[in-house]
Amino acid sequence: MQRYFLNQNFAFISFPDELTTGSSIMPHKKNPDVFELIRAKCNSLQALPNELAMLTTNLPSGYHRDLQLIKEKLFPAITTLKNCLAMTQLMISAINVKKNILEDEKYKFLFSVEEVNKLVLAGVPFRDAYKNIGLAIEQGKFSYSTKINHTHEGSMGNLMNANIRSNFNQIVNRFGFDKTKQAIEKLLN
Repeated sequence: MQRYFLNQNFAFISFPDELTTGSSIMPHKKNPDVFELIRAKCNSLQALPNELAMLTTNLPSGYHRDLQLIKEKLFPAITTLKNCLAMTQLMISAINVKKNILEDEKYKFLFSVEEVNKLVLAGVPFRDAYKNIGLAIEQGKFSYSTKINHTHEGSMGNLMNANIRSNFNQIVNRFGFDKTKQAIEKLLN
């Protein structure tokens, strides 16, 4: 993640200092160690089904003391998963997304498709519009605008964030995290 989103070349996002650590050799670098630990913990959790299957391999039908060993694996895994979800929530709530990043000229070619579309909407056949913009780029004469006026569902001008948030909340509420949170708070108090 840090190589692509946090580094000084792009800096799409950042996190507060208390949620990152410095590099062992690069003083300017901020590592999102929390995400790295979440990744490692989740990779470890993915081994759990195999461990459980191996614990119950070769058992004849009925109850066996071997099944008690499942608890040793399963209960800590549930705690680990809850902790990973809590850490993820903390990181996501603290993320800072850099605004207006596409104003930087290094991203100008991202707008080449927009310029092709403008020509097409003006009546230029797509093949010709595509060729004209390609030539302008090759000749260093490419001009563009960062203004986008899309309104179709899912476009940059109409991301449908309210609908996405509503659907997300409906699904998350099915998990009963509020009940879990209340139970944890009750235990801690």
